[in-house]
Amino acid sequence: MLQSQPSRFGSILLLLSAVIGFAVALYAWLTPLTGVTGTIGALGVAIASVFLAILTFILRAASRRGTRIFLIVVTLVMLFGIGFAGALLHQYLITAAMVVGLIGLIALSSNSVRTNHRARV
Repeated sequence: MLQSQPSRFGSILLLLSAVIGFAVALYAWLTPLTGVTGTIGALGVAIASVFLAILTFILRAASRRGTRIFLIVVTLVMLFGIGFAGALLHQYLITAAMVVGLIGLIALSSNSVRTNHRARV
């Protein structure tokens, strides 16, 4: 199945936000004097960012409507959770990356709604 331009753009934004979130959280967890060195919160954000990247690939491959809706909701919860945790860790770059991921999720989900609507008509 060929992906349309908004779908590809949304997937790239979502994956980019997961990679940035992972990199910044791992940096904060490993680097001394970040304030969260060695904490479970920074490690948790890094692990959650890996799961977000996996969800991006699964969401891109999903074709059934119910599965896509479920994955979109889970991805939305992950974005808000990681963004909130990044704010609590005072790593605002993580929160900004999750806002970019939210834009990507909106682009990805709005394209799936248009595709499903066209198929029914």
